[in-house]
Amino acid sequence: MMNWDRVSGNWKQLKGKVQEKWGHLTDDDLDVISGQRDQLIGRIQERYGIQKEAAERQVKDWEKTLH
Repeated sequence: MMNWDRVSGNWKQLKGKVQEKWGHLTDDDLDVISGQRDQLIGRIQERYGIQKEAAERQVKDWEKTLH
């Protein structure tokens, strides 16, 4: 699993994977998130109308797919 420091450092390369997973996130959302885990969780909550715990679970599951 890739740690979040590496996600932040590779954010530009990972933005496409994030948008594949969460298609409701806009390019502006991805720019604001800028590799910050808490920002990603907040934007997923906002765009999908889900609770924080559900968004955290989705991000955690997504992190497991990164190598």
